[in-house]
Amino acid sequence: MSNKSFLSVYAKSFNWAGFFLPKETYKKCSALYDFCRVVDNIADDDEYIEIKLKKFKELENDFNQKKFDNVIIKNIWSLIDEFNISLNIINDLFDGIKSDIRENVKLNSKKDLLVYSYRVAGTVGLMMAKILKVRKKSSLLSAIDLGIAMQLTNISRDVVEDYNNNRSYIEKNFDEVVSTIKLADDFYKNSFYSIKEIPLNLRFSILVARRVYRKIGYKIISKKNFENYEKSGKIYVSTLEKTIETFLSLFDLIKLSLINKNDEKIEHNHSLINEEINLDERI
Repeated sequence: MSNKSFLSVYAKSFNWAGFFLPKETYKKCSALYDFCRVVDNIADDDEYIEIKLKKFKELENDFNQKKFDNVIIKNIWSLIDEFNISLNIINDLFDGIKSDIRENVKLNSKKDLLVYSYRVAGTVGLMMAKILKVRKKSSLLSAIDLGIAMQLTNISRDVVEDYNNNRSYIEKNFDEVVSTIKLADDFYKNSFYSIKEIPLNLRFSILVARRVYRKIGYKIISKKNFENYEKSGKIYVSTLEKTIETFLSLFDLIKLSLINKNDEKIEHNHSLINEEINLDERI
């Protein structure tokens, strides 16, 4: 892919926010995203299930055997060693992606939805927080919340596309879409105060990413019904809207500096996830 990172090509909102990170930190976040993208692309490629499973197993084996001739694997292991990232987190991500490599994907409960969202995105939020030098347990739990919130936003945005690819994470109706966005909003709220635990020079970027991604959900709700939602195609945040959200993030930054709220008192909505996965072991 020439000299461009997956982050700059696939993740426009994250790449926008990454502009506000120091260069070296951005490179590390980009290396994490590249790894996650490569794994995810195996599930999303338009190929037979058997071929996808074979590719996935090969990548998983290459990771476990530390095949550093693959620069993606070399870079993720460098991050694992530098930031003491638990291999349980990587294995959770693998489990989440592998669950998408089926002829038909259907989640049947809120628990299924939250466990899946943790595996494919909460894991990424947790690893990103470690790269951003977050140490406090309650703050790392909030990083999981931000990842889950963003994944729920993705699911809400991509209902029609997912349905056409035989994936049903939520029901194909507007009430369910709005309900999922509201669930995401609870996780966005839980993520806010812990951003104060991120070093000051890294903080603004996460506030921007949080605001820009949350805006997608608000834009979906503004469609009012499923017909308008479906006609809109893939809903995204325009450059002008990103600029506005970036400006508003300055007020978030000021708010964080003025408040003295203890994020240890936040009640995380992790009970359903913890029935299947012990998040404390991942921290």
